[in-house]
Amino acid sequence: MKNIYCSLILFFIVSFHALSQDWVVRSPDGRLSVGLHLEGGKLNYSVHLDEEMMLSKSPLGLTASTHSLSDKLSFILKRERSINERYTESRFKKSDVSYEVNELICRWENNEGQVFETTFQVSNNNIAFRYFIPQNGEQANIVIQHEHSGFQFPANTTTFLTPQSPAMVGWKKTKPSYEEDYTVDAPLNASSQYGIGFTFPALFKVSDKGWVLVSETGVDGNYCGSKLSEPNAKGLYSIAFPEQEENNGLGAVQPAFSLPGYTPWRTLTIGNTLQPILETTITQDVVRPKYSPTTDYVLGRSTWSWLEWQDESINLEDQKKFVDLSAEMGYEYTLVDNWWDTKIGKDKIEELVRYADAKDVGLLLWYNSNGYWNDAPQGPKNKMNDAIERKKEMAWMKRLGIKGIKVDFFGGDKQETMQLYEEILSDANEHQLLVIFHGCTLPRGWERMYPNFVSSEAVLASENLVFTQRANDMEAFNATLHPFIRNSVASMDFGPVLLNKWHSRTNVEGKERKTSETFQIATAIVFQSAIQNFGITPNNLTDASQFAIEFMKSVPTTWDETLFLDGYPGKYVVMARRKQNKWYIAGINAESTTKTIEVDLSKLVSGKLLAYVDDNLGRTSVSVELEPNKSTYTISIPENGGCVLVGKRKM
Repeated sequence: MKNIYCSLILFFIVSFHALSQDWVVRSPDGRLSVGLHLEGGKLNYSVHLDEEMMLSKSPLGLTASTHSLSDKLSFILKRERSINERYTESRFKKSDVSYEVNELICRWENNEGQVFETTFQVSNNNIAFRYFIPQNGEQANIVIQHEHSGFQFPANTTTFLTPQSPAMVGWKKTKPSYEEDYTVDAPLNASSQYGIGFTFPALFKVSDKGWVLVSETGVDGNYCGSKLSEPNAKGLYSIAFPEQEENNGLGAVQPAFSLPGYTPWRTLTIGNTLQPILETTITQDVVRPKYSPTTDYVLGRSTWSWLEWQDESINLEDQKKFVDLSAEMGYEYTLVDNWWDTKIGKDKIEELVRYADAKDVGLLLWYNSNGYWNDAPQGPKNKMNDAIERKKEMAWMKRLGIKGIKVDFFGGDKQETMQLYEEILSDANEHQLLVIFHGCTLPRGWERMYPNFVSSEAVLASENLVFTQRANDMEAFNATLHPFIRNSVASMDFGPVLLNKWHSRTNVEGKERKTSETFQIATAIVFQSAIQNFGITPNNLTDASQFAIEFMKSVPTTWDETLFLDGYPGKYVVMARRKQNKWYIAGINAESTTKTIEVDLSKLVSGKLLAYVDDNLGRTSVSVELEPNKSTYTISIPENGGCVLVGKRKM
């Protein structure tokens, strides 16, 4: 009887372990851990930071047309390794990046003998995971019907999210274009405005334990762009695919690829504070360049007539004025926006190129993405969506010496749309053209994947300041969100620094700017894009503060280092960026009272410190000397105001 009893205990122990198995991978510093759990044939994962739960058990797995890779699973094998990689990147937050990570790859098998792998890479404060599906026998391709990857946060989590827009709405049916409002500190299970989920990136505050930023990277023409689903009653968010109506119904919702193949990376950045969120490079760390640059691409500053002067400025004489402005400011480019093909014409564009060349200014040209998926009338049309016409147009631009293009109005995240992005980028590189996207999706690791990619809009950008007073009333609030959410994962072509007090050509009428001049120049640092299409206009040379103009003549657009100093999404932010031996420290304030912050300079700058601050009229004034042994600087930022400090790097 005793032997029977012992045998039963052993049987139950063995059975329990067969039903519940666990594996753990930790970050190099040991603070961040991912647990993989196989329970009853289903796979999930959990995340802890300093032993505090940041994600409770969350589902993993895939359902495909020929595979069920989410249940009846068994463990086959695991592989573990440590990776220490260094790479350089000229178009994001840091120029010299060290990626140190521990990796766990597990292979799983379903009850039909079909296998797949999960890869988890865990670095200090970052997690990236994806799926690999090998070729099984003669099967050569797969359609992913559903990805079960989910994110189950603790019950007391709040959210900082922006909703996915319905398809075929907005200007000439060009949405979704990632241009919706954010809600902050919302309940975990709150529904989105439109009921179809939330766009990446998504920020979560886990009570007083810390922060989690969720996004994806490595998306190319082999997959669709994804989003977060609506939460269930318990606050579980899952990966969701595009809506069928996107791009006027053109293309499939479910991604398909040949085998063997990988899904994109899902990324989580996790910290006790917002520092890892603002400073993360995870979206670049796990991807690789897809081709080599055909030229040494020049990055920098650009003027842009359309922002304040609108369509009426698309004529030869006004464009020459903005070329002159770029030359006066020492800028590399000017951007010629929509309608140039009919309002200026190709012959006059050639004249404008010669005029700009004489002043050492390059031209960027706007294009409509076109196709069946939007009704936008602006030209040039029917060029970027057609492979033959696109290459002809790009050959013409290369012959003229055009430096880059801005392509607008995409309106969808389906795989076919991602293929179009990739085709435009690849063809542009063959013709030595830089590429900016507008009315578009979030870039997902594209700075490193495509060497001629510059930036994407994918945000409620500065043009809205010209369109509505509400955008001006909300400008500071929105600006303090972007470093922690949208701009944290990818370059953002916002079009910052509008020095007109009134958004119009005359600067005496139009929508009223509510932020200070110092706030505006601070956004040149707070917002990151390797080419910044600044909103300054020729009249600003005389009607704006000379301090602001002189600052805007020298401000960089590419950075060697980025640091979080202080802030809270929707309230304020203070951050620092370094270019070579000079630090730029910028702060902006969206709160209704003055924000006083003591900035620790002990490890940043030494000697003379140049400070741009708001005076009582919302203009700028300058103080110059930092006390020789002073290691801190107290900045005072009024409502809708800003502050910029510039100093020599401490060696």
